[in-house]
Amino acid sequence: MEKIPVVQEPVAQDLAPPHLPPHTLPHSPTSGRDGKFHVRLTEGRFQNLRRLVSWPLLALYFGLVWVQFDGQPWFLFSFEQHKIILFGQALSWRDLSLLAGLLIASAALLFFLAVAWGRIWCGFACPQSIWTWLFIRIEDFTEGRADKRTRQAAAPLTFHTLIRRLIKHLLWILLALATAITFTGYFVPVREILSAAIQLELSATVSGWILIMAGITYLNAGLVREQICLHACPYSRFQGVMFDDHTRTVSYDARRGEPRANRRKGSGNSGDCVDCGLCVQVCPAGIDIRDGLQAACIDCAACIDACDRVMSKLERPAGLIRFTSEAQLQGEKTHFFRPRLAGYAAVMLVAFSAVLYGFTQTTQLLVEIRRDRGAMFRQVNAQTVCNVYQIKVEGYSETQRFVDVSITGEGEFSLFGQRTIDLSEENAYWLPYRVCARDLALSKAELIFHFKGEALSASRQTTFLTRVF
Repeated sequence: MEKIPVVQEPVAQDLAPPHLPPHTLPHSPTSGRDGKFHVRLTEGRFQNLRRLVSWPLLALYFGLVWVQFDGQPWFLFSFEQHKIILFGQALSWRDLSLLAGLLIASAALLFFLAVAWGRIWCGFACPQSIWTWLFIRIEDFTEGRADKRTRQAAAPLTFHTLIRRLIKHLLWILLALATAITFTGYFVPVREILSAAIQLELSATVSGWILIMAGITYLNAGLVREQICLHACPYSRFQGVMFDDHTRTVSYDARRGEPRANRRKGSGNSGDCVDCGLCVQVCPAGIDIRDGLQAACIDCAACIDACDRVMSKLERPAGLIRFTSEAQLQGEKTHFFRPRLAGYAAVMLVAFSAVLYGFTQTTQLLVEIRRDRGAMFRQVNAQTVCNVYQIKVEGYSETQRFVDVSITGEGEFSLFGQRTIDLSEENAYWLPYRVCARDLALSKAELIFHFKGEALSASRQTTFLTRVF
């Protein structure tokens, strides 16, 4: 019987790229037995740059909600008043399209950054990353450095360790609550929230929303922080289709670093990587950048700072891990300006220009007119017919308080109702108006309501009916 030749499957070593020999990463001193890893904090120019970006954003987030102008919040999405206040400018809910345009323009900006510099937004300005670093610093402050936390996690629980952990979670909860209250303060004035909370009069809706937001913050930044960037954030998936060979992202120079060798066991053929593992220990996503580009990498550049410090101590050139492109790693020339990047830049500029123009054309006087559906028209006598309307007027200008109401049309019309409307009313409501016409021969006529103030005016056209068709 003829033997069938057995084809052996290629092993991982055969599949390894020629410039990156297979290597088994030693056990990281910051990785626990249960798979949990503890991030080691580091310092460097990129961490300073990240703080230079993140701290002002934090100050804006926590501080902007307290800013008031003429007794009104400077930034508020008010459901009660049916208006949006952006930097002191009141917008109607009909101007929500401007916010949609702003989101589209911001998305184009993110795509532009991704094509040019990878996930630099994620590493330096994303709220998830900013709050993650805050929670890591609290953890480092209460429980000690990463190696100490790892040893404590592997050792039996002691009273001293338990107290430190309780303090850590308490500080996490307090920060999560502060974050949730501030976020809610952009929809309900924050002073009202705190006043109601002190007096134990906070509504169930607001209380529930604060607890939900605090729980999400505590969970995302404290317990499953690295999983959010990898599994929940769609931006990590976008990079696979937006990156190209000229995208500058955090990369390991395998040509220079391989083969890896311990400093003491190195030889003349060894690369610059001394296999210290610091690039893994400082990574908030827990990846090894030496394995190449990965979806979990957020380009925070912590591994660059850690590696540069090691290279400095060994008196070797910095940049073994650096922001660079695949083309540069292969010794080719990188082109910054390219069609894809230019396309995203064009979309971004057009979107931002359209949004800026839209903010100059916002609604200052919003008028809504409804016909009374219960009675299409009312025959008073042989010569007079009346129609009933419901009108609501909302003003979005701080300089305009009163508007006068008048009508014009194809015939002799009389208006009955409130002739002057006070726009300073916090809760806009529908006002009843009755319009009557005498000796109107037409079955219907065009009727125009005019609303005029010192600085604002608006007109709305409707139909006046005399009989059913």
